[in-house]
Amino acid sequence: MDSTRQQKIARQIQRDIAEIFQKELADALRGSLVTVTTVRVSPDLAYAKIYISIFPFERSEQVLATIKEQGWLVRKLLGGRIRNQLKVVPELEFFIDDSLEYINNIDNLLNK
Repeated sequence: MDSTRQQKIARQIQRDIAEIFQKELADALRGSLVTVTTVRVSPDLAYAKIYISIFPFERSEQVLATIKEQGWLVRKLLGGRIRNQLKVVPELEFFIDDSLEYINNIDNLLNK
């Protein structure tokens, strides 16, 4: 169970990273819709697991690779935004949240 502090920090990181993807990394992610679905922060606030949903689904691996390459930039930009709330900017680890793709697949199967 996450503490209240972890939940607040996770929500703040989720908002900030979504804004970073929308504004600063828009050129690198051109043609893809990237949504930050969930953020999990470790109890010591040193690590953050970021789950993202990517549309179109076919490009998800390529876009995830681009995001991982630019991870240092995302962390740097995040540090500029949360420097007053945290002493240490958490290490970021990105994962694909494929729940929307799974729902879409089930919906297509049911429609057949």
